[in-house]
Amino acid sequence: MARYTGPVCKLCRREGQKLFLKGQKCYTEKCPVERRNYPPGQHGPAQARRRKQSDYAVQLREKQRVKRMYGLNEQQFRNLFQRAAREDGVTGANLLINLERRLDNAIFRLGLASSRNQARQLVRHRHVEVNGTTVDIPSYQVRAGDDIAVRTGSKEMEVLDVNLASRTRPALVEWLTLDEKKRVARVVRMPTRDDIPMDIQEQLIVELYSK
Repeated sequence: MARYTGPVCKLCRREGQKLFLKGQKCYTEKCPVERRNYPPGQHGPAQARRRKQSDYAVQLREKQRVKRMYGLNEQQFRNLFQRAAREDGVTGANLLINLERRLDNAIFRLGLASSRNQARQLVRHRHVEVNGTTVDIPSYQVRAGDDIAVRTGSKEMEVLDVNLASRTRPALVEWLTLDEKKRVARVVRMPTRDDIPMDIQEQLIVELYSK
């Protein structure tokens, strides 16, 4: 499946804010969003001067921002939305909860990876186990009671020590617990909308896909 391999700072500039796609480097480097606060491309400055956006443009930008934040392509994101729409409850909240339940996001939330991209790489390279079985699918949906662990042969990886010791490491969310020494975590319960520490207007995404 196709994936974006270009400069991630362009994605941040297009959304007009830091998406923290480079992990710790976003805190230590001078961010292009701060130096060039307008969308990338030839017509970027002209777009920045526009004052009024249509309702569709606002909805599209919110969808693109969330999609890029979690590192999904359009088809993956749409499939997840359709799944959320079939589930009981509020569609927008279901969508965000399903995004949070992805294995690569859980690894990022645990602080074992500095970004979701790095977490995806750890999963793809078979460094992660769920309930004692190696899982190399980043989109795997974790459930309450699942045990997430770094494989025995990978526990001493330097990148894990660096990430866990980082001062920019995100705060551990309440639906996960972690034994840093053993590199073992547990999903104590399913996440809720209140557990997602990001300013997301999911209703705009629902409105966009409902047209």
